[in-house]
Parts: sequence; structure tokens; C-alpha cells
Amino acid sequence: MYIWFTVLAGLALLSLSFIRTLFPYLGDDCAYILRSIKLGIRLTKYKKGKEFYSVLDCFLDAVKSHPNKIFVHFEGQEYTYGEVDKQSNKVARALQTEARLKEGDAVALFLANEPSFIWTWLGLAKLGCPAALLNVNIRSKSLLHCFSCCGAKVIIASEELQGAVEEVLPTLTEQGISVFLLSEACSTPGINSLSDKISHASDQPMSRDLRANVTIRSTALYIYTSGTTGLPKAAVVTHERVWAASFIQAVSGITSEDIFYINLPLYHSAGFLIGMVGAIERGITIVLKRKFSASQFWGDCRKYNVTVMQYIGETMRYLCNTPRKDNERNHGVKVAIGNGARTDIWTEFLDRFGEIKVRELYAATEGNIGFINYTSKIGAVGRVNFAHRFFFPYTLIKFDTEKEEPVRNSEGLCIEAIAGETGLMVGRITQRSPFVGYAGNHQQTEKKRLRDVRKKGDLYFNTGDLLRFDEMNFVYFMDRVGDTFRWKGENVATSEVADILTLANSILEANVYGVKVEGHEGRIGMAAVTLKEGEDFDCSHAYKQVVNYLPAYARPRFIRIQPCLEMTGTFKMKKVKLVEEGFDPAHIEDPLYFLDPEKKSYVPLTEEIYRAIGAREIKL
Repeated sequence: MYIWFTVLAGLALLSLSFIRTLFPYLGDDCAYILRSIKLGIRLTKYKKGKEFYSVLDCFLDAVKSHPNKIFVHFEGQEYTYGEVDKQSNKVARALQTEARLKEGDAVALFLANEPSFIWTWLGLAKLGCPAALLNVNIRSKSLLHCFSCCGAKVIIASEELQGAVEEVLPTLTEQGISVFLLSEACSTPGINSLSDKISHASDQPMSRDLRANVTIRSTALYIYTSGTTGLPKAAVVTHERVWAASFIQAVSGITSEDIFYINLPLYHSAGFLIGMVGAIERGITIVLKRKFSASQFWGDCRKYNVTVMQYIGETMRYLCNTPRKDNERNHGVKVAIGNGARTDIWTEFLDRFGEIKVRELYAATEGNIGFINYTSKIGAVGRVNFAHRFFFPYTLIKFDTEKEEPVRNSEGLCIEAIAGETGLMVGRITQRSPFVGYAGNHQQTEKKRLRDVRKKGDLYFNTGDLLRFDEMNFVYFMDRVGDTFRWKGENVATSEVADILTLANSILEANVYGVKVEGHEGRIGMAAVTLKEGEDFDCSHAYKQVVNYLPAYARPRFIRIQPCLEMTGTFKMKKVKLVEEGFDPAHIEDPLYFLDPEKKSYVPLTEEIYRAIGAREIKL
């Protein structure tokens, strides 16, 4: 009997070993599918309940269960769940009185990364008001555009952003917009202080009746994304999408005992939805930073016992560029959640800082399809599995990069890309995986819809991203398509940059694109331009134009002067060849210029400057 038991045990171990050899990621796949199904059941329950259960309700339940647990660490201060709740009540009451807000009124938040961002948003949620999260780097025309397209009649700004608000104040006043500053006092006519009103308001709970009509399909947020319009688009984020994004922490195995480090902007989906809202869903503590600091990063992680970090490709690279220290593996970080990590940087990061589980993501704020690499396989952004594809149907289709359009067969349908082939990622638009679109921009919403993909009459969301599936079902991000590129973790709309450039004195036309720089994530801005007849390039005015009207990440660092711009047969500017040629003066005969912040001008791009950029002697 003992012999038979030993034989059977040996066969079982052999079978397990054989299964692991054939299906090395089976355990990871099963764990991911099980977690996803559980979360899907939860979301369905929230949808079908008598009263919609929102993330705000989840926060209020956390306040009841652990009011004294620290919710936010910020610059030496601690704020418990109970304290944040009371402060959000005070915000809600102050806004009720001062701004006469009611359910459904959109409010623009022009706030820096600080705890007031969190309790101001919670206060708005208690009034049933959607929040538009404005990028703190935008100015002038872009700021007015972002504000107006969400239909807000109220804007709340941080005290440090008063100057940016004052730039557009005449227009806001003309439109009857109520402007509030998070300060104790403000002497500028047309701007109302709010902090003093908040401090005097009651902290008693707000009635649920104030948000009685909010449903899972209601708009919760407007988050801005760059695109082909030339100006940021306000992606409509419903309460359903808020829940879905918040589950990323749960899918990654984060528990209520973890401590989450947020150094990404709260106006972005990553910092706000995955980081802060995900923390509420898990009931955990967050460490909030005003901005990323490579020199302070690991010290903060040790000080606050951080177990989960967020990253974008650039921040991971910055950490790898810091001087080596003996204690750099001495930390408690076990999971990193983010996107944009290059394979070489990813590898170096693990070699230096230890076996951290990197959960690389692929998603778009407005999109209906996303992936997460739950296996930690270096370089992949996700993995194909049947459950994910059932709930969120998608297809990878062949794409012509020269014509910048999908390849279609004789029947006019798209052709599916095979394993190993780069293709355009598209997600089928269904009731379960909707694409809501952009606020106040039907034209751009329609542009993201792709018809007749697999069969006549079907409808898909066009991500605008090129991906690749390998033979083991891993998913890899390859590139962006067309009119956007990514630099410093931000999407840059090429037509917005072109619009600004053509307002410069000497420039007639501009074709903007992103080029790769060795050792850097994403692509940096470059523009091929033609000049007005008989004029020379006005280096100084072009510099002033881009610095005054564009955030730092969107400014073209390189200018290429051409006699004419190449066009396609449909009069689109050709970019592919320009992107391939880059900015090497040794191989380009056209005059090249480099944006030099020290000289406050564009200067001729010499081979010496080119070499210094390659050697990282010049900071980009």
C-alpha cells in the first residue's frame, strides 16, 4: 500500500511538472481569471442594486469601519479616513452656499497634488457633481478650451495657480463663470477665496438625497487626453468606468494592509483612478507627493513602509539613473503598477532594486479595452486569455503605416493580424464595453469609431495604438499611430503644436511628429516647417511662441526647415520618413535647430550638440 501511495504521489508530481512545462503561466492565468470574475460579479451587483453603490459609498463604508486609519500621508501631515470625510463635508457645504451647486453641475478642478484635491473631489461627489480634472501645465487657449468643453460653470484652483487663472479671467468673467481659489483671502476682483468659507462650514454628513439620481451610467469625471483635434479632449468617465479602473489594484493582488505611493499627477487617470480611487476600493493608506522626486523616492518608501509604487516609463528610468547606494534594496516595495517601461530599463530596475512584481498596463482613459501583465514577464503589457476576450471583445487588425489606415479585403472588411505581426488594436463597442466618447466633441468621438471590422455594420473603438501578440499570447505595445506621440509621460497632440508654431512670425506650415532619442522613453517633439516667402527663420520669436503657449513636454525641441512639406494623395502630411530620419545633422541636409532654454531661442543644431544629447550631457 505504501509503495502504491509513493508511486501515485510521484506520478502526480510528474504530471504537475509536465503541466508547468507545457503551460508555464497556467497558475497566473487562473488566479487572474478568478479575481476578474469575482470583481465582475461585484460590479454587476452594484449595477443591479436598488440604490447605486458608488466609490463614494465605498469610501463612506471605509470611514465607518476604520475612521482612525490613516488615509493620506502628505509632507509630514497625516489625514485619517474620518478627517478626510469631515473635510469633504465642509467643502460640500461651502460650495452649496457659495456656488449654489446642485446635482449634475460640472465643476473644473485646477489643483496641484495635495490632500485638498481629494476632499474637494469627495465633496463634489457628495453633491452629485461630476469633476473635470484640468492639467496644471495647460495655459491660455488650452486652459479655456478644457474648461469650456465640459460645460462647467465653476472652477476651483490651487493658490499657486492663481497666475494661470488670472491670464484667462476676463474670458471667464465674460462667460459668467464662478472662480474660486483655495486660499484664505484673494484681492483679485472676480476671484473668490474658498478656504476661509470651508473652515467655517459644518462638517456634518451630507444627505444622500443630494445625489439620488446618480447611476452607474452617470458621468463621474472628465479626464483630458490629447488627440487629433489639436486641443485636449474631455474623455467622459462614467461611474462604471471609475469602478473598473479602481479594480486594477485588486487584480494586482493589493490588499487592505498595503501602503500605496502616488507621485503621478492626480489629474491623470493613473494617479486618480488607479492610485487614489483604487486605494479607496482597497481601504488602504496612500503616500501622496506633489511631484516625482528620484532622490527622495526610496527614502520615502522606507519612511512610510510603502509596499506598492506607481510608475511611468520615465520615472522608472530616473530611478535607474540615480547614483548607486548600498541600501537601495532595503525597502518594502513588492509591487509596481504603471505603463511605458522599456525592456532594458525594466531589467535594470529589477537588477538594482530587487524582485519587485511589475504590473505593466495598457489602457486609454476613454477606451473600452485594456491589458495588464499579471505574470511579470519583462517587456509585455498584458496577456490574451479567453475570459478577458469574452467580457471585452477586441481584435488586432492589419494596418498600413504609410496610408495610416486599416488594411481591408475585397469585401471592405478589416484583416486580422497574425501572431508575431504588428497591428492596430480595436475594441468592439458593446453594452458591456461601451465607448462614451468626448464631451462636447461629437466629431472627434465619431473619429474614434471604426465600422465594418469583422462584419458589415459592427462598431469598434480605434485605440490608435499598434500592438503585437506573440505565440505565447503575450501582448506588446509597439507604437502610437498618426497624430499623437508620448513624451515625459504625456500625450502630445501634433496639430495643437502645429497651430502654435504657425503663429510664429516666419513659419508658413508645420508638420509636427515625435522622434526617438536613445536612452529616453517615448518620442520627443520635432517639427518640419516651411517659411514664409522671402523670410528667414525667426529663432527668438518661435522660441517665445512655444514657451508661452505650450507646456514643456509639448514644445518641439527640434526644428527642420524644408522647402516644402510632403503630402499624401489625400493631402495629409507625410510623417513616416521624417520620423525615421530623426534629427542627426550628419545625415540631414536641411537646416536643423535645437530649442535652447539657456539662450531662450532656437539655435542651429550642430554635431557637437547632437553628440552632447546622445551622451546625456544636455538634459531634455
